[in-house]
Amino acid sequence: MVSFDEIAVTAESLGDVVSFQTLFGNDAPVELEIGCGKGAFLLRRSRAHPELNFLGIEWANEFYKFAADRMARWGVTNVRIMRTDAKFFVMHRLPEACLAALHIYHPDPWPKKRHQKRRLLSNDFVDSVERCLVDNGRLAIQTDHAEYFEQIKIVTTNRPKLIPVDFADADYGVVGEDVETNFEIKYKREGRPIYRLAFRRAAR
Repeated sequence: MVSFDEIAVTAESLGDVVSFQTLFGNDAPVELEIGCGKGAFLLRRSRAHPELNFLGIEWANEFYKFAADRMARWGVTNVRIMRTDAKFFVMHRLPEACLAALHIYHPDPWPKKRHQKRRLLSNDFVDSVERCLVDNGRLAIQTDHAEYFEQIKIVTTNRPKLIPVDFADADYGVVGEDVETNFEIKYKREGRPIYRLAFRRAAR
């Protein structure tokens, strides 16, 4: 059995530079999901792949607690959930070549123009993603917001270090073209279009 306190971790407890080996107690590959919500994707993925480690970041306190409690109730030992500023965490706390995959599904679009500087996907953030991904590591992004998707394409495409690949990939938890997050299920039920991109990190 695993407890809530074992699943829920703080960024401060991980030191200035994160050691995933210390966090998980092993050196298995790590996948990070930013905006994990209630943890539906992470739960399914972690149970299917006990040989991997998974870190979920969620800013909404209610969802963060729900996700961590969900993992504890299922007895999942290869997941940690954190409430922190994901952009700062990736840019300043993660070491080079530490992520096997980065999943970003339905990031907050901050639709008002005066708020758009708060968006996660920016040039400097993607620079850090390139640094943090292992060779052939995967970056997958999904959004229901058309205007944000156009900005995302600008900051992610035409980068020599990010090679476009099919979004659909069962090896990374994509069923058909679905990742089956709570937001995706809700938005598809509402008939919203879904926009997707995926890349692999070129070899260093």
